Amino acid sequence: MLSRIWNSLTDSWRHGSRVERVAFVVGALLFASGLAHVGVLLGTGGSWTGPTSLRKAATFGLSFGLTLATVAWVSHLVPLTGRSRTVLLGAFTATSVVETTLVSMQAWRGVPSHFNFRTGFDTAVSMTLAGGGFAIIATIIGMTLAAFRAGRRQSPAMWLALRFGFATLLVALATGAAMIATGSVAARGPNPSIAYETAGFLKPAHAVTMHAILVIPALAWLLTFTRWGENQQTNIVRLGIVGYTTLSLVILLESVTHTSPLSAPPLAMAVSGLGLATLVVAGGLGVYGVLRRPTPR
Repeated sequence: MLSRIWNSLTDSWRHGSRVERVAFVVGALLFASGLAHVGVLLGTGGSWTGPTSLRKAATFGLSFGLTLATVAWVSHLVPLTGRSRTVLLGAFTATSVVETTLVSMQAWRGVPSHFNFRTGFDTAVSMTLAGGGFAIIATIIGMTLAAFRAGRRQSPAMWLALRFGFATLLVALATGAAMIATGSVAARGPNPSIAYETAGFLKPAHAVTMHAILVIPALAWLLTFTRWGENQQTNIVRLGIVGYTTLSLVILLESVTHTSPLSAPPLAMAVSGLGLATLVVAGGLGVYGVLRRPTPR
């Protein structure tokens, strides 16, 4: 079973196109850069807060590395033509590198990467980062449209997972665009420093919705190693989607109302906990199916 799972994981590399392999390698390098910055912070005792902290370099490296590898994997599952896949995934890869590099550069310079219009160079960096965000949205929209046509070549469970994952990723990108717009307006106002205090109000929602594209398709993929039929697999994926949606909606509501998830009212914490528990149950069913009811060779 472990051999079959490993072979399935490496299929995207063995049978992937050149642009997919490049995306996997770049994603791994970006993730490694995030880990390196975490190591620097731990080793030097640097600050984990503030717009000039190396935490931003660590966060962007880890997030973009994981997201790029995920997008490269799921793009292999959606019906894209060779040219479309090259353009969309290539643009996403290049933009991920630019975004992570610029944020890391500004962090090492000790200046904010976003909403920084103090010099011409800093303004160019901030505008490039904002433009990169919109470029990413455009590429994900293209992949989302393809994912909604994936039913012809994927199981019902995976088709449902892909559609939910890409739709939720668009929500994450929309929250990111909202933060950029809010911070840019505040940074050009009479008190520019307030941009760093107000623009990040959607960070929790942005973080939670960003990785549905990995979690739910991974659940659908795991279920392919069980004996359960298509209807059972689809129902388990639906259960995971209910849990992820519940958790995301609560976190989004808390973010909009400027409420920290760690200090939310008891009812909100109970509902988000229920959503998380539902997602864990769906994942547990997948693991149980693999361990107790594996598909024959």
